[in-house]
Amino acid sequence: MISRDVISFTQRAVLFNRLRSGLTSLGIAIGVAAVVILTSMGEGLNHYMAVEFSQFGTNNIRVAPGKPETMGLGPGIMNTLRPLTIEDAEALGRLPYVVATTPNRIGRSEVEANSRIRVSNVIGTGPDMADVFQLEMAAGQFLPLDDPLSPRALAVIGATIQEELYGSSSALGDRIRIGGSRFRVVGVASPKGDLLGVNIDESVVIPAARAMELYNVNSVLDITVRFEEKAPVDEVVASMRRLMLARHGVEDFNIATQQQMMEVLGSVLDVLTIAVAALGSISLFVGGVGIFTIMTIAVRERTQEIGLLRSIGATRWQIQNLFLSESVVLAVMGGVMGLLLGGIVVAIVSVTIPTLPVRLSVPYIIAAELVSVAIGLIAGVAPATHAARLDPLEALRTE
Repeated sequence: MISRDVISFTQRAVLFNRLRSGLTSLGIAIGVAAVVILTSMGEGLNHYMAVEFSQFGTNNIRVAPGKPETMGLGPGIMNTLRPLTIEDAEALGRLPYVVATTPNRIGRSEVEANSRIRVSNVIGTGPDMADVFQLEMAAGQFLPLDDPLSPRALAVIGATIQEELYGSSSALGDRIRIGGSRFRVVGVASPKGDLLGVNIDESVVIPAARAMELYNVNSVLDITVRFEEKAPVDEVVASMRRLMLARHGVEDFNIATQQQMMEVLGSVLDVLTIAVAALGSISLFVGGVGIFTIMTIAVRERTQEIGLLRSIGATRWQIQNLFLSESVVLAVMGGVMGLLLGGIVVAIVSVTIPTLPVRLSVPYIIAAELVSVAIGLIAGVAPATHAARLDPLEALRTE
């Protein structure tokens, strides 16, 4: 029996029971599609965050409250002896190589203007935010230089706020009410979209000190420091740490470069992607059970055929290869169907829900296909071995 015969027998066996073969492959297809879809979400989120960080360059540093072992991920209320303040941001701005600092405070409040009201994000920051986060203006100007501790009640509104509250009218110079306080609009930001998870178009930007007063707090959430592109990063971080230690007395703060933040976030997203891939792989093993069941049934149904093949000279190895090739073909069919199904779903999601980041991950696609083939081999070993060990005479006498 030559390879061409094996291919012919396998093709005939698969096509003879089209419905059964299709349903068997469907189990593998669902598993592969699940892996493709879930890992596409993880990969898309990873790519989205990388783009979000990289669009501002690599020369930003975040100072957050909390001891270094907290990685600055929490508010740091329980871990800090002294909160971050606007004065800390001002002091950091005077260090060598530092070109801009922005103290940040974020909340949500009702914004009332032009006899209309909507709930919006309120971002308290400094005049350097436009340069640090590359924010462009559609009209007017960004927050001007002012007394950082007692700034004027000025505001910059996002593009969506302008459209919903003012329509085609100009908002410049108008007075808006934010949480009971009045602010004068000095600028309208160009459409920007999400900025590190905050939609700028649906936000109002006010001075940080005004935001602290609005929300009755005495600290900022964090401070973003921008330094010269060619400056030595380690030296900048060291000088920032020395300054903050001198001001706070203890290291109750966390300093993270943009590269460090991307690495930490990337490692978290990688673990998440692997976890969802493992979750999707459960369906692959279920599909493998289906192949094992169908191949076991096939051996019983074709016992006489096995006996006939053995009687005309087919070896046990050749019989085993016949059934192994059939199980592999079923697995490959399922894998290809799963890749097509998963790819179609990802394409549909990317078109219909553009805000959900999805991105096909080639390594996981290849891995899913290889795993499906391996499952087909493993699931077919026991039935194929059983078929090869059948006694030719007994097989021929089987009804």
